[in-house]
Amino acid sequence: MFGSVKSMLTASESVPLWRAVLEDDCRDRDADPNASLARMTRLWQAMKQSLLDYDPTRRSACGLSGGQGAQMATLANSICGPFIQEVIGVALKLGEHNACMGRIVAAPTAGACGVLPAVLLPLQRKDRLSDEQMVECLYVSAGFGQVIASRASISGAEGGCQAEVGSASGMAAAALVHARGGTNEQMAAACAMALQNVLGLVCDPVAGLVEVPCVKRNVMGAVNAMSCADMALAGLDEAIPCDEVIDAMGAVGRALPSSLRETGEGGLAATPTGRRIAERR
Repeated sequence: MFGSVKSMLTASESVPLWRAVLEDDCRDRDADPNASLARMTRLWQAMKQSLLDYDPTRRSACGLSGGQGAQMATLANSICGPFIQEVIGVALKLGEHNACMGRIVAAPTAGACGVLPAVLLPLQRKDRLSDEQMVECLYVSAGFGQVIASRASISGAEGGCQAEVGSASGMAAAALVHARGGTNEQMAAACAMALQNVLGLVCDPVAGLVEVPCVKRNVMGAVNAMSCADMALAGLDEAIPCDEVIDAMGAVGRALPSSLRETGEGGLAATPTGRRIAERR
């Protein structure tokens, strides 16, 4: 298992980064490459199916989530333009689908399940990419996610929302660079910049539910990933190496008070309206 982005980049000097991650997965689980590919392909198909299964008429048990993903598509003359409008809609739909107990792919967590699909599904349609290419993107995202998990955290209860939506955003940024033919170094730069942008993001679910502000934070994670991927592809310098950014994220997460780590005791959850919502549950 890769313990650093640096070691992952070193392992990918002779093979594509996605392939290095696949081979590492096979060594770690004593699995056959074809079995690993088949497993990742199933995850990609499950992501696509989750979007197809989204039902705009469904509402979560507490009524906080549902229908807004479809509502986003009705906006005329979007400030962001049609592509980003679609990205926003997919992120909302998958977050709502999770809140309504639909089947999703935790990437890396259920609370952050909308980020990767939100950037990859519209890009596949726009660029007419194959499912095989998208599976490669998932391996890239998994490689960076693995390092984040080992050096910092992907748990909101441990490291705040920077560890959930933030990690997903970094993973998605790297995957987007791969999809556009970027270098390994650009993938690392994209991930680093995406994580830098969310350092200190707290986990403050209203009423302890993965709905407010969680669903809309998936939108932020997706748009952040796209902007950082573009910056990396343009050759912008991340300034701080990815491994050091990940270590900083871990340190920030450990410094956050417990009230801002998924307990529902601080942040938005502690506002008067947030407390009233909790009382109504």
